[in-house]
Amino acid sequence: MVDVILWVIIGILALIILYIVFTFNSLIILRNRVNNAWSQIDVQLKRRYDLIPNLVNTVKGYMKHEKGVLTEVTKMRSKLVSGSMSDKSKASDAVSNALKTIFAVSERYPKLQASENFKMLQEELAGTESKIAYSRQFYNDNVMALNNKIQQFPSRIIAGMLNFKEKEFFKSAEPEKKPVKVEF
Repeated sequence: MVDVILWVIIGILALIILYIVFTFNSLIILRNRVNNAWSQIDVQLKRRYDLIPNLVNTVKGYMKHEKGVLTEVTKMRSKLVSGSMSDKSKASDAVSNALKTIFAVSERYPKLQASENFKMLQEELAGTESKIAYSRQFYNDNVMALNNKIQQFPSRIIAGMLNFKEKEFFKSAEPEKKPVKVEF
């Protein structure tokens, strides 16, 4: 009888240990997915960062009266690769809005629109913007999975003991969610 009770206790302890190990490993996998997703956003922001000087130089000669827009794009470009996730998110939204303005203003310049360099850069930036949007979505999906695991019982206990923290979603500030107004 004592042997049976001892084996039951050992079995229960083994199950608890296995659960802790599996939960820990799943938390590590989710955290690594979130970090990878953030790295993918960084890659796309760097790509955009590299394309912006080419766009500005192509547009400069045509858009002499819209230097403020070009200055804003250049200023926000430097914030894309440095700072916190929140800073990068704000800079990314500001650059997106400024690029939309440049493309809208470019309609006033037929020669610029006919320029092969401008067309190519516009297409590359549009593709990069799509990749950034997808990367943000992928990041937020992984953050949600990690945060759900951290918040659910009983993995919440293990996450707390092992100091796993919830991650912040990549979100846009309210002003950046509004449509861009282009005034001539």
